[in-house]
Amino acid sequence: MLICVYLWMNLTGCENANPLSRNDYYLEIAREGAVEIIDAKDFASSSRTPPVSVEEATAAMRRDWSPQSMVRPGEPVSLSLAEARAAALAGNLDLQVTLYDPAIAQESINEEEARFEWVFTASARRTHVDAATASTLANSQALIDEFDFGVNIPLRTGGTVNVNLPVNRTETNNAFATLNPSFSTDLRFSISQPLLRNAGVRPNTHGIRVAKYQKRLTDALTKLEAIRVLANVDRAYWNLYAARQSLDVALKQYELAVAQLERARRRVAQETAPRIEVTRAESGVAQRLEAIIVAQNAVKQRERDLKRLMNRTDLPVNNQQAVLPTTEPNPLGLQLDAGELAAFAIDNRMEMLEQELRLAINASTIDFQRNQALPLVVLDYSYTVNGLGGNLGNSFDLMASKRFEDWSAGLRAEIPIGNEAANARINRAILERLQRLATREQRRQAIETEVRNAVDTFDTNWQRVLAARQAAILAGEVLLGEQRQYDAGARTSTDVLDAAAALADAQNAEIRALVDYQIAQVDLAFATGTLLGQGQVRWEAKGLEE
Repeated sequence: MLICVYLWMNLTGCENANPLSRNDYYLEIAREGAVEIIDAKDFASSSRTPPVSVEEATAAMRRDWSPQSMVRPGEPVSLSLAEARAAALAGNLDLQVTLYDPAIAQESINEEEARFEWVFTASARRTHVDAATASTLANSQALIDEFDFGVNIPLRTGGTVNVNLPVNRTETNNAFATLNPSFSTDLRFSISQPLLRNAGVRPNTHGIRVAKYQKRLTDALTKLEAIRVLANVDRAYWNLYAARQSLDVALKQYELAVAQLERARRRVAQETAPRIEVTRAESGVAQRLEAIIVAQNAVKQRERDLKRLMNRTDLPVNNQQAVLPTTEPNPLGLQLDAGELAAFAIDNRMEMLEQELRLAINASTIDFQRNQALPLVVLDYSYTVNGLGGNLGNSFDLMASKRFEDWSAGLRAEIPIGNEAANARINRAILERLQRLATREQRRQAIETEVRNAVDTFDTNWQRVLAARQAAILAGEVLLGEQRQYDAGARTSTDVLDAAAALADAQNAEIRALVDYQIAQVDLAFATGTLLGQGQVRWEAKGLEE
């Protein structure tokens, strides 16, 4: 019967119950030869519209293109830096994966602490004896029912306390049996306590201590990941701001080129300038058109980067809505103390806390391995109160009277000869701690270097902001002068367009300097283990839903 049940379970239930069954665990090859064959792709066949030649597309662009044709479907989404950060905390996939780590580490602590939980034990057995005997004094047949109830209590000192109550009923065909059937009830207390190896609270709570250190370590690394994600969001936000500002510059340059074309046409119509002036102005318009196309593509890519980091459900990566940054740069001249910031970073960076926690784990491991190198000496003691009777009540009454008591005490010892394996584990733990100490000093130097480099970059970008602002102002004045000279007939369209291009370069340089200044602040905050700004950010670990 049992064999049939076993076969039925294996044939019907195990395939579905096993999470590592072949259907779930092994990868199925989608199609034969998928690895050996390199497919070819003709993108012309994937086009949503019929392919057109360069000449046809150029003619259509000259006829139909306008800045309004660049407007994308959907209402633009205004986004502040704080909103971008909040979205990333709620939806960033890298961060969502990491936020499960603290809960996993907490379960490791729970697992280690559960080693000291009490365990209730119970067993039942029926034995039928039918044996040949050579004497009538011995029973040839017997029916024995055995029940055992107990509690095992692990101690944090390394010992174990057991309390057992075995209850037996024995019925025999022995004619000389005084009690038939007989009931025995024996209450037993026993304790086993190591005296050297595994003795004491510290070696027996080593696993709990390490698990708690690992939990704090996981929290530190999770915080570091949150800072990294938010810093990346800040960088992506300011890069999008720069791309949008550059697009605005390109559009303004296009407007200037169109205005210059109109001036050239008026002068040619008035016969105060040759026909080549119109051609030069048209060439300038075409060049500005290319700059707009390149800038628009940069905006789309920067938007996509920010959308990926935020992972908002209403702004997926494939969403075509424009994102408009609303937070403006706020450049301020600051004189930062690099030494003070470096000292703060060394105290605040999660990498340094990580090293300290790993050193604590190493120290606990050394103590544990030294304890494991000691001889194993165990003190055993047991005490039993016996009970016997013709029925269960009489047996318990006799046990309660404590008339029959047993006890035993003893020592067990195991002393390794040589003990090379234990000594090797101690030496390895010590070497790992020495290596960690060297790593901590290396990390300290790296953090100080990173902070000082970030401060230098911050100062440099502030100087760049000032220089770029002055250059943009002067470039604007040069353009106005060139336009007046052109109206007076002293300059050509090429001179005006060159001045406009110089202004665009100066404006883009100013935009880049402003954004680099903001990103330098983000990098400096990251180097000190903080976030840029005044408000704090609190992350919450994920776990199993109740």
